[in-house]
Amino acid sequence: MSFEGQAQAEGEASLTQGVAVLEKAVKTLPESPGVYRMLNRRNDVLYVGKAKNLRKRVYNYTQIAKQPRRLQRMIAETCGLEIVRTNSEVEALLLESNLIKRFMPRYNVLLRDDKSFPYIYLGSDHDYPRLTKHRGAHEREGNYYGPFASAGAVNRTLTALEKAFLLRSCSDHVFANRTRPCLLYQIKRCSAPCVGRISQEDYAQLVQAAQDFLSGKDSAIQGEFAQLMQQASENLDFETAARYRDRIRALAHIQSNQDVNVEGVNDADVIALHQEGGQSCLQVFFFRAGRNYGNRSYFPGHDSNLDPTEVLGAFLAQFYDNKPVPALVLLSHEPSEKDLLLEALELRANHRIRMQVPQRGEKRKLVDTALLNAREALSRRQADITAQSLRMEELARLLDLDAPPERIEVYDNSHIQGSNPYGVMIVAGPEGFRKNAYRKFSIRTLKDKDSVGDDYAMMREVLTRRFSRAIKEDPDREGGQWPDLVLLDGGRGQLGVAEEVFAELGIEDMPVAGVAKGPDRDAGRERIFLPGRAPFLLTPDTPLLHYIQRLRDEAHRFAIGTHRAGRSKSRLTSSLDDIPGIGAKRKKALLLHFGSARAVEQAALTDLEAVEGISHAVARKIHEHFHA
Repeated sequence: MSFEGQAQAEGEASLTQGVAVLEKAVKTLPESPGVYRMLNRRNDVLYVGKAKNLRKRVYNYTQIAKQPRRLQRMIAETCGLEIVRTNSEVEALLLESNLIKRFMPRYNVLLRDDKSFPYIYLGSDHDYPRLTKHRGAHEREGNYYGPFASAGAVNRTLTALEKAFLLRSCSDHVFANRTRPCLLYQIKRCSAPCVGRISQEDYAQLVQAAQDFLSGKDSAIQGEFAQLMQQASENLDFETAARYRDRIRALAHIQSNQDVNVEGVNDADVIALHQEGGQSCLQVFFFRAGRNYGNRSYFPGHDSNLDPTEVLGAFLAQFYDNKPVPALVLLSHEPSEKDLLLEALELRANHRIRMQVPQRGEKRKLVDTALLNAREALSRRQADITAQSLRMEELARLLDLDAPPERIEVYDNSHIQGSNPYGVMIVAGPEGFRKNAYRKFSIRTLKDKDSVGDDYAMMREVLTRRFSRAIKEDPDREGGQWPDLVLLDGGRGQLGVAEEVFAELGIEDMPVAGVAKGPDRDAGRERIFLPGRAPFLLTPDTPLLHYIQRLRDEAHRFAIGTHRAGRSKSRLTSSLDDIPGIGAKRKKALLLHFGSARAVEQAALTDLEAVEGISHAVARKIHEHFHA
């Protein structure tokens, strides 16, 4: 039998086995709503789906002739099925989107980039509320304005708001310990309430004005500022008039950046989908209080033959899984199962939502603008992928690889004189950096003084942990988690460590290379180290050298960031951590009250009792801990 014939026979056998697994499962499935997960032989989730009737839905998969090629491949890999029953199909849809984001199954439409959006936060839990940028859960009392599409957009808006309303942005701890105005007061971006340069009543008026502006009452605020400026000018108080002029300009600056506005669109998201070459780009515009808060591009992973309505429906369910839904969502296409999706979103948002595909008028122009942005973003991405593929082919030729690498892993270490040592792994492929696959390794083995700062020992530990786990979890290398190339930030020494680790683990065919900077850490004169070969230089200013530099620099950036985060975390530990019964909440109260752990150590018993949340018994325990 030829190789092609053998492969076809094996594929048919796998498909038969997959169908048999599903046929057996169907016999015990309930006729009720729920979510099902298809698993391969390593118990990895292949697909997550929802159903109004679980038995009927899974039975459909056993009718193999009716399934597209994509689903036939999935069924051939299926070795198990798990279900979760729900009370309704709406609950099943909500659970499905949650599980897809958790397991990232390869046969689902996947929203890979799903970071939280920044908001502007204006507090209400302080006599002098602060105005600041916020990410994460909305737990503190106050108002949240957004979302903004990027940190840059929210930072520009914050700067203009500080100029316009002179609200503080410092933390409560800094505010409580100021003795004189900070620089922001000097450059007219704060009214210095920390040192009494403004009364609480006047500051409250500034807060109210900021709330009104952020709620969409632009003209009223600007009209009031203009009137006050005119009045000051008539009274020959030109300094005050100039301050109001600058504040009006700050508000105008915010409005000038809202270059796509439509009357009648108050709170809305505009989402447009463009497909080309089997890929999709979704462009999302955010409008809040009639103001454009920017846009962002998304490139979900999916089968190249999926219909736009299916891609859009899956995207919306995942996109709004952890984000507030506005009252109006304008779309370029009708999503699949629109009514069910709308019911699920309204259940989660607890308010009525309109989902429209406008055909004419100003709203249609908004959608067309989003479509144009989606088309251009996808073109840029495809051009980048083409260029990236060329770099992969050049890299394969340079390093004598059998084929262009699909997954490159780059390793680097970071520490300062041995403190807080970390190793990191970044991952890149033809589509660019895969940040969800990055890994951090807190170094565990360097305990004695002789090994502190030993880069070779750190690299040994990182590679051993990484590939021991790979051998345990995916010994057959079928899960797509093994690299096609390992790059090390370093020279002959790091390369030798990697060769030793691979030999000890029985890994014989792992391509590996070291990338070391030239003399005096000269970027542009990097030397490439390969097993059994003399090191060599790449020609300066070649695209391949720039690509290798990008890989190494990204690993270095991630390593430095990881080390700094670890160092900051270690600084948070203090002598207070050693006191039994002092948890995070009491520790925070003590530090806010006294300013430092040393001040807590020196505090008298009566001073400790004055701290909110510290009882007499706890105060005595703290005092005795330091003065026993």
